[in-house]
Amino acid sequence: MPDIQRTPPAPESELAFPVRIRMRDGVLLAGDVYLPGAPTDADASPGDTILIRLPYDKSGEYCFIPFVAEYLMRHGYRVVAQDVRGKFRSQGDALLFVNEVDDGYDTIEWITQQSWSNGRVAMWGDSYYGYTQWAAAASGHPALKAISPRVTGTDLGEPVRRDPDGRTCDVEWAVTYLYPLTQFFDHDMLEWEPDWERRDFAAQAEEFMAQVGTRGISYDQWYPHPVLLPRFPNGDPFAGRSVPALHTIGWWDNCAPLSWADVERIRRHPNWDAHHHLRIESIDHEGFQLLDADDDRLEDRSDEQIRALLPRTLDPALEFFEVFVRGNGSATDLPRVTWSLAGTEEMRGGDAWPPAGADAVTRWATADGALTPTRPVGESTLQWTHDPADLVPSSAPDAFSFLLSKPDEAPLGERSDVLRFDTAPAAADVDLAGPVSAQVRVGSDGPVMDCFVRLLDVAPDGTALRIARGQQQLRGATEPAALTIDLGHVGYRLRAGHRLRVHVSSSDYPEFLPQTGTGVDPWTWGETRANTQSLTIGGPEGLALTVAVLEGDLP
Repeated sequence: MPDIQRTPPAPESELAFPVRIRMRDGVLLAGDVYLPGAPTDADASPGDTILIRLPYDKSGEYCFIPFVAEYLMRHGYRVVAQDVRGKFRSQGDALLFVNEVDDGYDTIEWITQQSWSNGRVAMWGDSYYGYTQWAAAASGHPALKAISPRVTGTDLGEPVRRDPDGRTCDVEWAVTYLYPLTQFFDHDMLEWEPDWERRDFAAQAEEFMAQVGTRGISYDQWYPHPVLLPRFPNGDPFAGRSVPALHTIGWWDNCAPLSWADVERIRRHPNWDAHHHLRIESIDHEGFQLLDADDDRLEDRSDEQIRALLPRTLDPALEFFEVFVRGNGSATDLPRVTWSLAGTEEMRGGDAWPPAGADAVTRWATADGALTPTRPVGESTLQWTHDPADLVPSSAPDAFSFLLSKPDEAPLGERSDVLRFDTAPAAADVDLAGPVSAQVRVGSDGPVMDCFVRLLDVAPDGTALRIARGQQQLRGATEPAALTIDLGHVGYRLRAGHRLRVHVSSSDYPEFLPQTGTGVDPWTWGETRANTQSLTIGGPEGLALTVAVLEGDLP
């Protein structure tokens, strides 16, 4: 039986007073109201409000919202922190995503009717409480003046939607079905992990629910027969009224593909694109930075360390809100894009992403493991074995905090089921800035094949840091197919003497659900079989890596 740790609501902050906000269907959502210099609403003057709607406990240690509110109050903002429907002190069912548009609208409406509100509202937050901002913006409430969503996406979290008539789709995260069994199972936070050695995940989910004594509404809607309820009742979240957005993406955020997909959607809607500001930082999903000092690279930080880190997280949003909420200054004073050149302390600004002058440069794989500027003329095939009993391990203990461990991935390249390809060492520094993609032609003697491509920076001492990645699933894999795998975007300085390396494999476990080799559902597991996988080298469809080079010469 799983070891389950249940975390109930933490004591409400002494800096705030609690409220219960009625939604249109009568459900009461719990909030904390923070008023600068005023212990109650009777003592407060009207001002601008920042709303934070989250499922992780408005008063809890994990998101340290009381510290965030304290910092925002010092800048003159009223703050409302709210448990979303079904979580912690809020009423209702713990149903993922689908109520956030209407609940966001109703909460903003309630704020505008309070004596301490001047009718202007902004929103801030990460991950799911970044998603609640996109949802509130999609509600069209006119009082919402600006949002600052971080490390999130409008398609956050739901299972992969497989096209029955198509051959390719995304590879499923293992966390997809765990999230509604942990964070979004009932009002509390339930922490437990499957036995990753068993791999009969559906059976373990049933064991967990039997032990708790109830079922999870979100899990049952997703598995085994998905009922994907519309999370945006008005349709495309970017089709309606636009809201100025400071949109933060992390180079090492495992949710970054969702963020980049929203960037592309916004570009197709001129009213949104006109005041969409992009910020790209050298962070992972939990906010750890590439160049963090070892003293700050801790899973459990002290209160003093948390407070010391707040300016780097909140000041960009406060600068943005100063213009779009308070009307001080002009939008033209803010760069449309601010991005970090990872590996340096430098933040750069510009009008567009990718930056002007970035050129697409391609390197082709050879059968002897090189990446060269010249495409091999003749075709050849490399093979490896995907063994469900011996999967390629995920490099980080927690995919959401990759930079906490900042793992060396060089040892993975020594495995027989990982293909490795290297450029020559760089003669001088090379700055990469823009999209990364890989062209592959792959196949298998099994029905379903997952193809993982990882891009690494290899230092002269042989250690390797992953800087980009992508993966795609091929169905009907006994018939080889050419795929273009999106590895996301990079802003990275490859130092002189370093080289780029590509790893190609068929698993990354337990971050992603592994293929059984027989085509059965990986979440259910069942009969397994080792598969022989193939990759084409050379010719028009051979493995090719394309990166955007801003400065320098890629070897």
